[in-house]
Amino acid sequence: MFLNQAEADAIDGRIARIEARTGAQIVAAVVARSDGYPEVVWKAFALGAAAAALVVVALDLAHPDRMSPYATLVNVLAVIGAGAASALLAVAAPHYARLFLDRLRVDGEVRQHAQAMFLERQLFRTQARTGVLVLVSLFERKVEILADVGFDGRIDGRAWHSVVAAMMPKLTEGRLAEAIGAGLERVEQLLVALHVEHRAGAPDELPNRPIEEGDV
Repeated sequence: MFLNQAEADAIDGRIARIEARTGAQIVAAVVARSDGYPEVVWKAFALGAAAAALVVVALDLAHPDRMSPYATLVNVLAVIGAGAASALLAVAAPHYARLFLDRLRVDGEVRQHAQAMFLERQLFRTQARTGVLVLVSLFERKVEILADVGFDGRIDGRAWHSVVAAMMPKLTEGRLAEAIGAGLERVEQLLVALHVEHRAGAPDELPNRPIEEGDV
């Protein structure tokens, strides 16, 4: 999975301590990606084919004497081959594939994935409606924070966005566990600022173990 045993244990313990201090219920989740983005492969193919076509045209203009039925076939194969190579690279190399992502679509897909997880795993079932989901979508390199209605009017969107801002530098560097740790630290600061105290005897209503979905 994405976190080793020690990292998952550390996050589990950190969440338990925050919940004991604030009474909120926090869930950390890591998913491989929030959508398949099939258009990425076709965009990569189109770019590779277009680039190869430009090279072929330039060579033909520079050497018109080389034109022949055989040369035409070679040109066509070169264009298709370059497109296929670019498409395969997009499948194999996430860094290259991310170049073809539409950021607006990414924002929508990651948020939709977070909302679906919130519902499917019933993170809304806390007694005081104080569940908080911190979701990291690795392929998109995006963080989504979803808070239940118990925080409405108490913590605004800009404050929750500060959790994302705390996580992104480490996430961009590939330091996933540290990114989650930074996010949890910021969540704790926001909750403590509300002067929320843990209710004595209140149950631990949501799992503290980080959720991991998808393949590495």
